[in-house]
Amino acid sequence: MNANWITQSAIYRSVFRHDLEDKPRNRALAVTSNVFLHVHPVQVKASALNIRFTFCMGGLAFLMFVIEVVTGVLLMFYYRPVPEYAYTDMKLIEHTVHYGMFLRNMHRWAAHAMVILVMLHMLRVFLTGSYKPPRQFNWVVGVMLLTVTLLLSFTGYLLPWDQIAFWAITVGSKMAAATPFLGNEGPFHEIFRINEFNDMQYLLLGDNKVWNNALLRFYVLHCVLLPLVCTLFMVIHFWRIRKDGGISRPL
Repeated sequence: MNANWITQSAIYRSVFRHDLEDKPRNRALAVTSNVFLHVHPVQVKASALNIRFTFCMGGLAFLMFVIEVVTGVLLMFYYRPVPEYAYTDMKLIEHTVHYGMFLRNMHRWAAHAMVILVMLHMLRVFLTGSYKPPRQFNWVVGVMLLTVTLLLSFTGYLLPWDQIAFWAITVGSKMAAATPFLGNEGPFHEIFRINEFNDMQYLLLGDNKVWNNALLRFYVLHCVLLPLVCTLFMVIHFWRIRKDGGISRPL
């Protein structure tokens, strides 16, 4: 068997577009493959602008993310992620901050819209066959973006610190405890010696119950880590759209 069969496979070529050998063509590709230097295409096919084919689902999902970032940063000025103040701060935002109710509702409804739009975008991509070669790697990136979007929604649900949020995350964390292999209540957890102090629930909450550590962890995940991960994947996603021939078009 050829030793280079991995680098010559369709899956490898869908991820890595060229090798790293120092030659004129690769030096040019290093420039044109840079997302910061080569974002917009030189030309766009007229069929790619057919709104009835894409419905701009991806662009609208990105718009919702931008709204989330802007409103989220503004909300952070008035919110303290500790149980003693979280619920009070949320109510003060609604009733004492100028346009606070509008700000919080914009953040909440844009979050719902983002989840729905990402799902509809992936459904459109699937139904139109836009996940097929050479776009299969970008489909995987899209699946990762859907996962991060759901995690953003899940971690943000706890921050108001009301009864609905508390019990919803309690139920969600109990589901994590029942994860096979990695949850102390799940099947086969004995294989890796998983207990209540090192399982998925403890990793998620930083404790065995929803309290201080859980609120702080969800706040950091929701406001720092997950948005950065989402931004990174979106940069890769948009770049690969250009590298794979632009927006998919009707046949």
